[in-house]
Amino acid sequence: MHSKKDIPTVSLPKFLKHSLEILKNPLPFHHRNFNEKGDIFRLKVGFNSDVFFTRDTAFAQYVLQKNQKNYVKSKIQTEDLVKYVGEGLLTSEGEKWKKQRKMMQPAFHKKQLETLLNGMQDTIVSEFKNIKINDTTDLFPILNDLAFQTVVKSLFTKAAKETDMERLQFITEANQKMLVRELRQPYLGWWFKSSGTLKKHLDLSKEARIILKGIVDDRKSSGQHYGDLLDMLLETRYDDGKGMTEEQLIDEILIIFTAGHETTSNALTFTFQLLAKHPEWQDKIHAEWLNLSNDADLMTRVSTSKVCQQVLEESMRLYPPAYFIDRVNVTDDDFNGMHFKAGSNLLFSVYEMHRHPELWEQPEAFMPERFDGGGRQFSAQYFPFGAGPRKCIGNNFAMFEMIIAVSELISKFKIHADFESIEITPLITLKPKNAFLRFEERL
Repeated sequence: MHSKKDIPTVSLPKFLKHSLEILKNPLPFHHRNFNEKGDIFRLKVGFNSDVFFTRDTAFAQYVLQKNQKNYVKSKIQTEDLVKYVGEGLLTSEGEKWKKQRKMMQPAFHKKQLETLLNGMQDTIVSEFKNIKINDTTDLFPILNDLAFQTVVKSLFTKAAKETDMERLQFITEANQKMLVRELRQPYLGWWFKSSGTLKKHLDLSKEARIILKGIVDDRKSSGQHYGDLLDMLLETRYDDGKGMTEEQLIDEILIIFTAGHETTSNALTFTFQLLAKHPEWQDKIHAEWLNLSNDADLMTRVSTSKVCQQVLEESMRLYPPAYFIDRVNVTDDDFNGMHFKAGSNLLFSVYEMHRHPELWEQPEAFMPERFDGGGRQFSAQYFPFGAGPRKCIGNNFAMFEMIIAVSELISKFKIHADFESIEITPLITLKPKNAFLRFEERL
């Protein structure tokens, strides 16, 4: 790589030396490199291949916003993920992505989402009945089911069979685990193919599509209107007046399942762990929700839950579910004296940017009060939902769901930590580990 300004390099032998550590959790390895090399370094991952890791927020803004037309997502999403979920909004590029984004955006406007809130609340309250009082509980499985059921009910209301939804949840999670294995162990690619492991998971994807096709066909033939996300997606039109093909619709639904439930369950789990360690913020959320309880308008309650939003924003700063953003430049590009040849793999560490000691006061501390003025004040350095034109289309949906979930749970329980420190498992998303909590009924 030709460079106007040399970019510090982490050698291939060093990468191989730490390969087992990286397989388990790459974040400490990258953190040491950032501390030693600065805010951008090149990691040699093969004799002729490398990845540029960066926590430079100005570079992130340049790539994701100012010059975003020259940058596309890496093959992790545009090829590896596509084979499981199809070419939907998350995985498509270019004109197809623009067309889909423009078409789907209205379905995720706040006014449209308002019609889903009461159903969302009912699902959340129902799922919290699975919490056992005064018993140590690993909260993540409960919240994982909660997030999946919330997506399901928002998409399909009550029109989907429970057995089908259980099967879809199993397939979604099984294929995510398989994708992680492929990405972390590329040297086993031949084995995944020859042993039939890959085919088994691709067959699961076909099964998921068959299930979803049946649900869509039933909705179309029923003539009933539920006002859910499926109705909204069926009713949206391109500029030529045509709707999505059935194949495209199923791609988008699979993307919503994949992207819409795991990131939310991760964020909620980390949030409750942090609240268990900081009970004073539980009391503040409880007081706020009680104060708003006389307002019958759920949208107003959710929109004015300032304390709860501060807690969630601080939680996603410390533990961003989407903890890295990947891009590849289409043509040669320069930034701040550095030259990047076309096809360079760039990995932006959201985790590191959110904890950068030069950007945040007490970066390792849980301080929701820093978001007293809202998250926009940190828009140049805070990317929990990405940034630019490809910012997550479901960010409002996720925030509404999480505010309801946190407020409802805190209104019913006091949370106590049965863990020493918060543990993480960095996979495709940043997942919690050993989130053991104890719940005391709030009188």
